[in-house]
Amino acid sequence: MSVDTATVARIASLARIKVSEAELEAMVPELNGILAWVEQLGEVDVTGIEPMTAVIENHLRLREDVIGADPLTAGGQRDAVLANAPAAEHGFFGVPKVIE
Repeated sequence: MSVDTATVARIASLARIKVSEAELEAMVPELNGILAWVEQLGEVDVTGIEPMTAVIENHLRLREDVIGADPLTAGGQRDAVLANAPAAEHGFFGVPKVIE
């Protein structure tokens, strides 16, 4: 597949990008090069290769979610936490109304 100046102008118009004639002429070979590279990737044999979501494997390191004797994790701290709130309503943080 190859693109011409009219195609690049149409793409720029759809993307709402202002492009001069000189820039259009310069983009044609660049886009054709990119499309040729993408077509070349289609020729690679990937049979038997599992798809991956990232280059390195990620594992979430989560702590155990338990309520303990530690004051920071003991729970039951609602009143102490809400004491710092500028506005507390019915046991929750009060926030200004956004939608009328």
